[in-house]
Amino acid sequence: MTRPLIAIPARFSATTSALRYAAEVNARALIEAVWRAGGEPATIHPAPMDATEVAARLARFDGVLLPGGGDLAPHRYGAEDTHASVYDVDEAQDAFDLEVARAALDLGLPLLAICRGLQVVDVALGGTLEQDMGGPDLEHRHVVHPVAIRRGTLLEQATGAQKVEASCYHHQRVSGIAAGLAVTARAADGTVEGLELPGAQGWFTAVQWHPEDTAHEDRAQQGLFDALVRAARDGHRPPHPLRHPALP
Repeated sequence: MTRPLIAIPARFSATTSALRYAAEVNARALIEAVWRAGGEPATIHPAPMDATEVAARLARFDGVLLPGGGDLAPHRYGAEDTHASVYDVDEAQDAFDLEVARAALDLGLPLLAICRGLQVVDVALGGTLEQDMGGPDLEHRHVVHPVAIRRGTLLEQATGAQKVEASCYHHQRVSGIAAGLAVTARAADGTVEGLELPGAQGWFTAVQWHPEDTAHEDRAQQGLFDALVRAARDGHRPPHPLRHPALP
């Protein structure tokens, strides 16, 4: 059976020992989780382009995964100042990821958004972020903690649970939830840990944590990748010329 093709925007890396110079990368654990689910992970280049061009590129894929990464530039969600803790901002990365989020939702492509990816979707639809959660005592870095999942959500269906142990690495969180988005999970401190878009054309769920960290040993976490690939395999979308090119 042909594996559904899952587009994953690359992350810019200043140095990688094996490649000697700057590179475009994705976490191995993320790639392996998609592969275990039966998908064909395809890293795509975050090239500067407009919304129409991004949509045309995505149309040849069966699903999209927006991965974690550095912080979004605060001006992207209307902030006038930048907190000192904001790091690894890349304007090209931001522009591409935001257009990918909008295009995937507009096309009805199955979409899984992880950590930064959740924040990207919120900002793409008009939401805002809290730039810093309050330093080492309050941020969710190198932390595994319980997350409560709302019943009747795609997130509950994917994980098969109403409570999971989530591996987190973030110092920012959603503050203003974009219109149309619904909270599907929260941490004990109230941090938004999951978002969905009721009425979306295609399958979509987003989590603030990193399910790939423990997916190899936690069925609930692997379930997120399984659900994405299953939706990508079963999805029925209108044909697009780039997905079904005319024969010469």
